[in-house]
Amino acid sequence: MQLLIDILSWITILTGSFFVITGGIGILRLPDFFTRLHAVSMPDTLGIGLIILGLVLQAGFTQTSAKLIMIFLFMIFTGPAATHALAKTALHGKLKPKAMYKQDEESST
Repeated sequence: MQLLIDILSWITILTGSFFVITGGIGILRLPDFFTRLHAVSMPDTLGIGLIILGLVLQAGFTQTSAKLIMIFLFMIFTGPAATHALAKTALHGKLKPKAMYKQDEESST
C-alpha cells in the first residue's frame, strides 16, 4: 500500500512540476504581456495544486497535511486575483493586447 501511495505522489509531483515549468517557458516564448500573464497563471495554479497533492499523499493525515491544504487554498484565491489585478492595471495603463494592435492598424488605414 505504501508503494502505491509513493508512486501516486511522485506522479502528481512530477506532473505538477511539468505544468510549472511549462508556464515558465510560456513567459519566455509568448509575445506580449497578456499572453504571458495567461501562460503563468493557468499552469501555476494547476501545477501547485498537483505538487501539494503529492506532498499531502507523502505526509499522510497529519498536521502537515492540514497546513499544505491551507497553503493550497491560499494559492487558489490569491493567484487568480493577482493575475486579474495585473491585467486590469495594464489595461488602465493603456497597454493593449497584441491582437488589438492589428485591429487598430486595419481601422486606421
